[in-house]
Amino acid sequence: MKKDDIKQNYSINRQIKATEVRVVSDEGNIVIPLTKALAMAEQRGEDLVEISPNTYPPVCKIIEYSKFLYQIKKRQKEIKAKQVKTEIKEIRFGPQTDEHDYFFKLKHAQEFLEAGNKVKAYVFFKGRSIVFKEQGEVLLLRFANDLEEVGKVESMPELLGKRMTMFIAPKKSPTKKIQKAPEANVLEEKKTIDKAKARQEKKGEYKMPTIEGEEF
Repeated sequence: MKKDDIKQNYSINRQIKATEVRVVSDEGNIVIPLTKALAMAEQRGEDLVEISPNTYPPVCKIIEYSKFLYQIKKRQKEIKAKQVKTEIKEIRFGPQTDEHDYFFKLKHAQEFLEAGNKVKAYVFFKGRSIVFKEQGEVLLLRFANDLEEVGKVESMPELLGKRMTMFIAPKKSPTKKIQKAPEANVLEEKKTIDKAKARQEKKGEYKMPTIEGEEF
């Protein structure tokens, strides 16, 4: 809202038409004749601003008009800054997506939802792969289930042409990390063992594991 538009919404001083007004302040509020309210504002070197004209009597505040307009403008900026612009992020699958690719895309979808964006997940059927449409639907439903902590399904999987599409909206709730792919867990465990082995070898403490005293 422009400053001129804000001005048109508020009457001040002699523009106020009521015979009596309710003057609000930090100390409380009082209903007094308009002439007395104007005198109080003039005595303080400020303005009488009608902030709620549709009540009876209308509500007014004694304040410098320029300061009043600044406060409104500042409040509007704060509200605008808090508004999150929602974007739609696309995640594409094939009907026979492997586990590694699935978990990679699942992680990205979680990040998109946690950032407040919607996710458009779809399976693209190329050529004769349309025969796997049931498999594509199962994949999308699994995807939605794995994201239930951070997202909610807006529309169930729907086949249009060569695409089966599903929309997931962000859900504001405590989240938990998505389970990693099994191979990722194995790799991390191996890295931990290798690091421990390297530290022991450096200290001269590492020994080959044995079974019944035999090295292998």
